[in-house]
Amino acid sequence: MSVTQDKSKSINLSFLTLIIFVAVVILWIGFRVLFPDIPTILAASQPNNLGVTNRELIPCPSTPNCVTSQTEDADHFIKPLTYQGDAEKAIANVKSIINQQERTNIISETDYYLYAQFTSHWMGFVDDVEFYVNEEKGVIDVRSASRLGESDLGVNRQRIETIRQAFQA
Repeated sequence: MSVTQDKSKSINLSFLTLIIFVAVVILWIGFRVLFPDIPTILAASQPNNLGVTNRELIPCPSTPNCVTSQTEDADHFIKPLTYQGDAEKAIANVKSIINQQERTNIISETDYYLYAQFTSHWMGFVDDVEFYVNEEKGVIDVRSASRLGESDLGVNRQRIETIRQAFQA
């Protein structure tokens, strides 16, 4: 086989690989447009250790795709939400803000705790977000974590800051 034939086969294989990749991307986008509420393989399983234990949310993992107001670690720390007045009204306000956002699902709630799942539009990644009214401190502690991956490109931090802005308004 000549060098020219090897290059031609290599170019054909590269082109075929590119065509297959583009086709998969187009199919994925079509699936997400037609069926945005169907979980994808990227949703992963719901953690079984969420909630409040001894007034604490679970800590963030070592990966940078999580923020919480209950840590000393600067990479994962985010300020809690502050409220004035009635704690039950404060958590009801948080619930109202979450219900106004797209691709969210409130999984559980009490008078002092709220757990919601946020799903990304195109890839279907699911983030677990918790709010806990800590009346002793007069704050709503927060935790927002991605289920999969290493980095979230700052999505969890931005989500909490967006909720904070709406909460303070």
